[in-house]
Amino acid sequence: MGKIIALANQKGGVGKTTTTINLAASLAVLEKKVLVVDADPQANASSGLGIDIREMELSIYECLVNGEDAKQALTSTEVEGLDIITSHIDLVGAEIEMLNMENREQILKQILTPLKSIYDFILIDCSPSLGLITVNALTAADSVIIPVQCEYFALEGISKLLNTIKIIKSKLNPSLEIEGFLLTMYDSRLRLANQIYEEVKRPFRDLVFTTVIQRNIKLSEASSYGKPALLYDADSKGALNHMQLAKELIEKNK
Repeated sequence: MGKIIALANQKGGVGKTTTTINLAASLAVLEKKVLVVDADPQANASSGLGIDIREMELSIYECLVNGEDAKQALTSTEVEGLDIITSHIDLVGAEIEMLNMENREQILKQILTPLKSIYDFILIDCSPSLGLITVNALTAADSVIIPVQCEYFALEGISKLLNTIKIIKSKLNPSLEIEGFLLTMYDSRLRLANQIYEEVKRPFRDLVFTTVIQRNIKLSEASSYGKPALLYDADSKGALNHMQLAKELIEKNK
């Protein structure tokens, strides 16, 4: 049975989508069967994996709102073993359309549960908000990876997210665990980056991934070409960091 992992942080610009794309590609290269679910209306995970969403007949929106079968919405990517369910700008309105639905927080769980037998890992790229779709993602997930940017205000948003996770755990998904905090945009030359790492490590100890994602221009360049860093420049720091993260994640879930 596969594992569903949500990548969430309501703070924007922390590297959620970059991590989702590159971690998924690395897991696939390590011979795992991986699905990315793009649950962000900006659809950056879709374009970052080279998918033109204008050509997609079915996206996560149709699955959530119209009850379309998720298996019909699967799209393969350039990376062997890596599939995606794309997003769509209509997802912005999905939260309002879902308000009157029965068990509205559980819809994504119902969609993804049948896919757990097909994939080793299902990664959900959440939008930078704590709205109904993110609540759906956290209700569907077995665990959550929280990317944390190495900057001064990084820790501010975490308490809000942890509170949301606590509420979801008590009311909707008692088995939800924190897979780990992932330090992103890390620059070892800056004393501040090292301070942030220590600050996150202090309260969360073993929940912090040993791997850190360093600042790397190749990561941004790769996304703009619609490729994971692995395909764009396999020797870049960004590609190597995510490969290390994938190995750490597999080791953790043995």
